[in-house]
Amino acid sequence: MSDATRIGILGDFNPEFRSHPATTAAIQHAARKLGSKVESEWIPTPSLVSPDAEKILESFDGLWAAPGSPYKSFDGMLKGIEFARRRDWPFLATCGGFQYVFLEFARNVHGILDADSAENNSASKNIVIYPVACAVPNRKGDAPKLSGAIPEIRLRPGSYLQSFYGKDKEIATEEFFCNFEVNPEFEWCAMEAGFPVVARGPQGEIRAIESPAHRFFVATLFQPQLSSTEKKPHPVVLAFVQSAADWGRKKLDDAVLE
Repeated sequence: MSDATRIGILGDFNPEFRSHPATTAAIQHAARKLGSKVESEWIPTPSLVSPDAEKILESFDGLWAAPGSPYKSFDGMLKGIEFARRRDWPFLATCGGFQYVFLEFARNVHGILDADSAENNSASKNIVIYPVACAVPNRKGDAPKLSGAIPEIRLRPGSYLQSFYGKDKEIATEEFFCNFEVNPEFEWCAMEAGFPVVARGPQGEIRAIESPAHRFFVATLFQPQLSSTEKKPHPVVLAFVQSAADWGRKKLDDAVLE
């Protein structure tokens, strides 16, 4: 049995999509900072609807719902997120992963079975994820409406998220690369599921949620992996990898006691 912490990345890897290699790299930035051995593996979304999906997910110490929507399997991504929520596995979701966390809450917690993203062009009356309302000015030609480093991300004082940045940090600048965000009419889906909003944009837009009750469950519309470097690993990724390592050790200890 490997002594490395194992992180499963939920998503359909595409080396040409900047966010994907950056996700793998950010995990290693954090691992080296922590002095830990960490292995990561991409888990294609279609595999998450297979009968043995739960066993596959159980073999990892942490799960990261990666960017890249629309995914090859809508249901597969939701099942991966549901596993982390229901089984209390260390979990991080960024960009598209963040969007699908809201869809998972809407469908599986609140029973809104047609909850959907505008990206999927469905006829649903419950569009939980809709196009970015305020596009970033002066962005590059074909760049997403919300792209590049965006300042004035307000962190909620006292939240876990804020603590990762440092106790005095209440404003952050984060990298985005997306065309879709949460429809504010569905903010209640997260709140009533027990996942409060812990970061907002300049106009109050929802930028991150977390669970105060889970081991580690953080979802951000921004992409911490895009600003992580070898010399300065992103604090959110650091906290996630540390939580996964702690959980991996606890599972081993529990197995020995049994």
